[in-house]
Amino acid sequence: MIAVAGFSLLGLLALGLPVAVALALLALILDHFFSFFPVFPAMGEMLWGASTNFTLIAIPLFIMTGEVLLRSGIATDMFGAIDTWVRRIPGGLLHTNIASSALFAATSGSSVATAATISTVAIPQMERGGYRPSLFLGSIAAGGTLGILIPPSINMIIYGVLAEVSISRLYLAGLIPGLLMALLFSCMVFIVFVFMPQLGGQRKAPSSLGEKVRALRAMLPPLLLFMLMVGSIYVGIATPTEAAALGVLGAFGLAAVRRELSVSLLLVVFERTMRTTCMVMFIVASAVLLNFVMVGTGMTTTVTQFVGNLDLSPLAILILIICLYLVLGCFMETLSLMIATTPIVVPIIVTLGYDPLWFGILFMVLIEAALITPPIGVNLFVVQSIRGSGPFRDVTLGSLPFLLIMLLMMALLIAFPQLATWLPTTLRG
Repeated sequence: MIAVAGFSLLGLLALGLPVAVALALLALILDHFFSFFPVFPAMGEMLWGASTNFTLIAIPLFIMTGEVLLRSGIATDMFGAIDTWVRRIPGGLLHTNIASSALFAATSGSSVATAATISTVAIPQMERGGYRPSLFLGSIAAGGTLGILIPPSINMIIYGVLAEVSISRLYLAGLIPGLLMALLFSCMVFIVFVFMPQLGGQRKAPSSLGEKVRALRAMLPPLLLFMLMVGSIYVGIATPTEAAALGVLGAFGLAAVRRELSVSLLLVVFERTMRTTCMVMFIVASAVLLNFVMVGTGMTTTVTQFVGNLDLSPLAILILIICLYLVLGCFMETLSLMIATTPIVVPIIVTLGYDPLWFGILFMVLIEAALITPPIGVNLFVVQSIRGSGPFRDVTLGSLPFLLIMLLMMALLIAFPQLATWLPTTLRG
């Protein structure tokens, strides 16, 4: 049954079918051959139930918040303000890319949206500043992955729903690792440019204190949105879905203050939000159907028992799971990878004695790595498509140093699980 599931999924994806269609067809195949309970008559009710989950309403709201920030010019002003502060550090605009990605991720919740937004603003700056393309483009692709780890995060919502883990606690757990990851990215860039300054572009004149103070005004809107959304969750006055709604209202309010709120902006924002939301929700609904079939056939129980009977230490099994995800991330789209494997892997993690909350943060780093791993790394294609010209290998090669930093972050989480568990445990107490 497991062999049929694996080969069927790979075959359906190889045919070029959309991920959601492939997951739904795989569920029907497994149901037809292995399940004692016919799923097809109840499929409509199951899909409806999956798509009306109150928690998932946060997904289109976070997407809409990011779209408003991009279309109203707030993201562009934020990029320029951060550049004013970090332009003199060795690495220049690469630090701006990483810091802007971290700040935008704290309001959009989407890695793809973060990578696309920062690419749109930063790539023209790369060409004017004379930077070597590879590491510069890699910093945008890797920085975009911070949208998964720094709350609010769409992927954390989906993991929390599938693994039955508190999303509010996931947001708390992801804050320190997310900020640490951004810091490690910048430290790596700093070291590279200290020893190889020829990779950098033209050094800009240092900003005066007055310019830096004035630049803070452009960083204030995204910071206010972050405090509004994530702060309301942390202090316990809003659920993730309610916080996402507050974020949308705040983004529209900021656009109105800037006098950018117009009918044309609303039409673009609504269209982009609908397109992205339909894609995500179709995958989620199909994955819920597949998960139901796998549980009904006993696949998840069989795999859990098999792993539990292996004569290996929990750490060795965890490392095997990490290696498996690193390989799968080369060939599967990240959202489908996460949705298709979470119901199987999380019971194994619990059986091994690990905290599913902690594993959720480690899982997010693994998904981040998949976003910049060729040949299917989504962020690589996003950056290259916005770039419009030049070899694709520039983006892939430039992302490799950041992939090594992600492996370092995984090692730190395994060695020091308190990085993820300390904040939610402390605030809950």
